[in-house]
Amino acid sequence: MVYHSSFVEEEGINKACGCPLLPLKSHVRGPAPASDPDKVDIVDEAITFFRANVFFRNFDIQSPADKLLIYLTFYINVALKRLEGCRTLAVGTKAIINLGLEKVPVPGEPGFPFPGLFALPQSEDEAELFRNYLKQIREETSGRLLSCAYRPNGTPNKWWLAFAKRKFMNIIIP
Repeated sequence: MVYHSSFVEEEGINKACGCPLLPLKSHVRGPAPASDPDKVDIVDEAITFFRANVFFRNFDIQSPADKLLIYLTFYINVALKRLEGCRTLAVGTKAIINLGLEKVPVPGEPGFPFPGLFALPQSEDEAELFRNYLKQIREETSGRLLSCAYRPNGTPNKWWLAFAKRKFMNIIIP
């Protein structure tokens, strides 16, 4: 059974492209509202549930936050694929920074991994808001993922990097 997001309440949450702009415990600047540092946010959920959810080929969506969980699970898979050959934390950090510098596509643009999962942006402002939110959430996820993928001494954690070989929802990572 797939793990779903616990963020089902949508009151007071802004949306872009049908995706809730959930609060983040983030030091990265962006459009996401600040979250309470003591509470779990969507990035914590995505990292916690990744190793279980990556085995599923189908993911039934029960709330709009599940769409974001699917996107983050795919992004974690891409990030682990980039970290796969990196033997030290310094090299892995450089690879993750380069991944973060890549252009973030939004629905309707070539390169977006899930056509049909999110609604197309109604305006250029909505597209830019969603792009900035995805960029912020990707950067935050990358930073937290490094602490999981590498041990405190800077060596790779094979129990995490082994999941780079998995295909999430049968999507081949370029």
